[in-house]
Amino acid sequence: MNLFNESTLRKLEQLTLVAERVRVGVMKGDRRSRKRGTSIEFADYRNYTKGDDLRRLDWNVYARLERPFIKLLEEEEDLAVHLLVDASASMNWPEGEQLTINNEQLTNKLGYGLRLAGALGHISLAGGDLLTVTLLHSGGDRPWGPHRNQQNSLRLLQFLETAVPGGVTDLNLSLKNYVLYGRRPGLLFLISDLLSPNGYQDGLNILQSRGYEIGLIHLLSPDEVEPPVSGDLKLVDVETGQDAEITLDPATLGQYRARLREWRAEIAGYCAGRGVHYIPVTTDLPWERLVMQTLRVKGVVK
Repeated sequence: MNLFNESTLRKLEQLTLVAERVRVGVMKGDRRSRKRGTSIEFADYRNYTKGDDLRRLDWNVYARLERPFIKLLEEEEDLAVHLLVDASASMNWPEGEQLTINNEQLTNKLGYGLRLAGALGHISLAGGDLLTVTLLHSGGDRPWGPHRNQQNSLRLLQFLETAVPGGVTDLNLSLKNYVLYGRRPGLLFLISDLLSPNGYQDGLNILQSRGYEIGLIHLLSPDEVEPPVSGDLKLVDVETGQDAEITLDPATLGQYRARLREWRAEIAGYCAGRGVHYIPVTTDLPWERLVMQTLRVKGVVK
């Protein structure tokens, strides 16, 4: 799976991840803090990039090395970014890269989530953030990082391409275990369909109690929102193998849609009450629009 071309990567490098409430770190990076700090203490240098304020250029260093460097102040601290991707069997829907139902191409949820993680990860690395990416899996969560600097983007994309879906991911357990690793709190995105038997709220509560700012990207496939089938059916849970026979008539479909709306509204209400960025997405939304528009409106990308 080729996640991105060069043109897409260049567009992503113009973006920055934004944390409003999380604490910044002690290492100094390329990021410019949202705080309008009063400190003018010199901290470090970084390479000049197009658009930087030339008044921050150190001309003495430029005269010696013939390379432009920007002076960083104490307020300009880096951000720890955490990307968690649910790699359970339910995310492997529809099976295969794409499936056509009723002349509509449906994108695999995990494939969509991996592209999204790759995009956010590339933005993070290009911005000088400290990035950790983890695939949540019943066979054992697989972490990558923490790493910083854009030179690690290719390694990140190669890691994401190794993802193999399967099993049942217990989100609460995975999120609780993630806290135990002792990583530095920061901006954390959970990318999942939230089809976890024991829920997700306890895990998010623990993350928040440790200082993480959370973006919950809730992925569903369009055919999960509007099932394109009817009649007598045998449904099989792809994670547990349990099955159930149902008759999908207009009344049952109406009940399904109502319950789905209630579920999403419940998640949105929970997130709103706790300051979690809730982003419900169906995979027919181009991931570029999600990053360039939706996440900008949510205030986590600029």
